[in-house]
Amino acid sequence: MILKQKYKSLDDTLGYLKIQVIDSIPYASQVCPKVKDPRELFRWLKSKVRYQNDPAGTELLQTMPTMFRNGGRGDCDCFVITTLACLIVNGFTDIKIILVGRRRAFPVHIYTIVYEDGKRIVFDLTNKRYNYERPGYNYFQELPVNWEKWNINKLKF
Repeated sequence: MILKQKYKSLDDTLGYLKIQVIDSIPYASQVCPKVKDPRELFRWLKSKVRYQNDPAGTELLQTMPTMFRNGGRGDCDCFVITTLACLIVNGFTDIKIILVGRRRAFPVHIYTIVYEDGKRIVFDLTNKRYNYERPGYNYFQELPVNWEKWNINKLKF
């Protein structure tokens, strides 16, 4: 499914992102390889996705199956939806969403961080390299994926 709307607010977009992640989990459980190392998952996903901007003035949030049917084309928030679904079905639980930009109300980029064995790993499919974080943003916020609020522990996959 695609959620397509005019951008309203950060909180509104994050709420819809959560819905799209939860809707993507059953598909991710069918197609994602089972991995123990996030690097393997990064490589697999990197071979499946292609960056494409949203239409002007529109926030487009695609579920993983929709993006894959669309040739893997999406932007950073679509990549986060797919990344989160794949990390979740592979059992990674210490995951954060990262927002960066010039001001809090208007982040310009979103990506995922996963902690493995206490190490912070950047999982940004818009980058060519694994565990690379672009410098130069004034605003940086980490948002934990709250399993209880998201009710992910109740999902079967």
